[in-house]
Amino acid sequence: MILKANALFILFLSLSILFPGCSKKPISSKPYKPPPSYESPSKSYSSSKIRAMLISEFRKWEGTPHKMGGYSKQGIDCSGFAHYIFNKLFHISVPRTTKLFTKTGKRIDMKMLKPGDIVFFRPHSYPRHVGIYVGNNEFIHASTSKGVMKSNMNNPYWKRHYWMSRRVLS
Repeated sequence: MILKANALFILFLSLSILFPGCSKKPISSKPYKPPPSYESPSKSYSSSKIRAMLISEFRKWEGTPHKMGGYSKQGIDCSGFAHYIFNKLFHISVPRTTKLFTKTGKRIDMKMLKPGDIVFFRPHSYPRHVGIYVGNNEFIHASTSKGVMKSNMNNPYWKRHYWMSRRVLS
């Protein structure tokens, strides 16, 4: 009986190491230090151009299932999706974890949101969740229940769990 309990404990411990959530610490214990500045091609883009770029890339990913630690069309998590978008569209190196994302860029008030800003939530199911604001009170993200999708900031669920916003694009 004790051997069975020990085996289950070891299995649980192994799985929790293999499948970190989108808000878990990175494998490296070094603290994330953002680059001195976020120079990006977006400086010359209007908000409407950034929105069009985000929506276009979103359509390629829409419906992709959620997978903890995933980073492909077979499955992706919230921080992986945000990480991919900023690297692919704006050539900006951002952290891979939601926790480190919360320290990226400049904190802004929700009233100041514009396309390309990062939005954070604290739902009950996860300590942190990240998405990218696309305008019109909408954001794109990898939802645990529906995969990559677009959601409305005014939805009672997201409104209740909204935490903060940050701006990486100038």
